Amino acid sequence: MSAAAAVLEAMRDRGWTLGVAESLTGGAVAAELVSVPGSSAVLLGAVVAYATPVKHTLLGVDEALLAAHGPVHPEVARQMAVGIRSAVAVDGRSADAGVSTTGIAGPDSPDGQPVGTVHIAVVTPEGEWTRALRFAGDRAEIRARSVQAALALLLAAARE
Repeated sequence: MSAAAAVLEAMRDRGWTLGVAESLTGGAVAAELVSVPGSSAVLLGAVVAYATPVKHTLLGVDEALLAAHGPVHPEVARQMAVGIRSAVAVDGRSADAGVSTTGIAGPDSPDGQPVGTVHIAVVTPEGEWTRALRFAGDRAEIRARSVQAALALLLAAARE
C-alpha cells in the first residue's frame, strides 16, 4: 500500500476530512493523495500558497511572523496547517485535519537559509505536530522527499 493510500485509510477509519496547504511542494502532496481511488471521501481540497503574501491572505498566517521570519519557519508551517482547515470548509464545517509544507527547494535561497530546509506541520483534533527537516539533493529530490515526509507525518498523526 502506498503512503498516500495508508494516510487516506487511516483518516477514513477515524472519520476525518483533510485539507492540504503547500508551498515548496507545489501541489505534489495533493496529487499523491488524489492518485488514490476514493480519496474524495477524505480530501476536501488543497491550496498552493507559493507566494509569501498568499500564506497570509488565504491561509491566515500572521503577517508579522512572515515579515520577521519569512515563509520558511516552523510556526508558518503550523499556521498554514491550521488555516487550510477553514479554507476548505464545506457547509461551514472545517476539515478535521490540515497538513502543510514550506521550505526551500533551490537551486538558490532567497532568504539565506540553506537549500533543503523544510518545515512540515499537521494539525488534527488530537494535536499539532511540526517537523524541521534538512534534505540534500537537487530541487526535484528535495520536493519528492518533502512529499514523503508530509505523508509520513500525516500518517503518524492519523494513527496517534
